[in-house]
Amino acid sequence: MSSKNDRAAEAVDESVAERRTFDRFDVEWAVDCVASDTFLFASITNISAMGIFVRTVDPLKTGTRLLLTFAPPGAQGFKLEGTVAWVNDVRPDGDNPNPGMGIRFINLKLEERERLVEVIRTIAYLRDPN
Repeated sequence: MSSKNDRAAEAVDESVAERRTFDRFDVEWAVDCVASDTFLFASITNISAMGIFVRTVDPLKTGTRLLLTFAPPGAQGFKLEGTVAWVNDVRPDGDNPNPGMGIRFINLKLEERERLVEVIRTIAYLRDPN
């Protein structure tokens, strides 16, 4: 029988593995993040088919639901729902060059997912050195 701590550690391991299942691509895109009582204008620094990393010194709490609005260069803009999956807080000693929050897309419609995957494939193609 596994302990509560063992189950928690397994859940964290699965969450980390899930985050890395999809290829991520570095980008620099503006994003508007709207929660029930918060508006945040920030930058997307990487994207995958499952979510984005938003660089900000004011990350929202894990579990916060958001409406994300962003427009990749040369593509139609997106308005997608997401939830804060994890947070990389600013550290008091300043030893954190990448503060922000990982946001998992939720409630994606099929056409949104297909468009998003197409944008990501375009990024991958343009960056492929071969």
